[in-house]
Amino acid sequence: MIDWRAIDTVLLDMDGTLLDLHFDSHFWLEHLPRRYVELHQLDEATQEVVRSKVLHEQGTLSWYSLDYWSRELDVDVVALKREIQHLIGLRGDALDFLKWLKQAHPRVVLATNADRASLELKLPLTGLEQYLDAIVSSADLGVPKEEQAFWFALQEVEPFDPARTLFIDDNPRVLESARTFGIRHLLGIKQPDSRRPERELEEFVALDTFAAILPGNEPPLAPGAERNGGENAHG
Repeated sequence: MIDWRAIDTVLLDMDGTLLDLHFDSHFWLEHLPRRYVELHQLDEATQEVVRSKVLHEQGTLSWYSLDYWSRELDVDVVALKREIQHLIGLRGDALDFLKWLKQAHPRVVLATNADRASLELKLPLTGLEQYLDAIVSSADLGVPKEEQAFWFALQEVEPFDPARTLFIDDNPRVLESARTFGIRHLLGIKQPDSRRPERELEEFVALDTFAAILPGNEPPLAPGAERNGGENAHG
């Protein structure tokens, strides 16, 4: 699936790719609405109003901003996240993959929509930082990964050759944006949230485990087929 000789840079998403999305799904759709109602002493039905308000911002920079939601809802979102921080954890074999990347020596960059407050919470709890050469948040660049401007801005601060870059993300909209920009090797994630069913991505190959793309672990080729160095990673 991937010819690692053709890869100089690996761009990795965080939530739903390296980390189990269950923490975020539970926080935004269950914990935050419930605690908002409790803190403001409102009717239980208001929880649905909060969920709708959150989902309305999906894909925007505000959606990912803890400061924005703290202001909008008049609560300390970081403090509320800390209440359930025990749910923050790595996905499956993500740690093994990061260790392999470190010894294989491509440049490894975390390209995330998570803002700096989220990173300050999650990085110390997961140990991700020691395996990364750089961390770039869309909040730093002023535009989310869903938009083309993100990739141009990313290339300014972290130069990479799109033809020799692998990008892994659980969000199909983000993968489509990366493909439009010209990143050649693109992979999705089958089960970003360990508590929710696996899904297939229509336009992209989705990984069950990272081990599947490590050398020697690729599925066998059909008779007469040739390995093409990852060109089919677009799906």
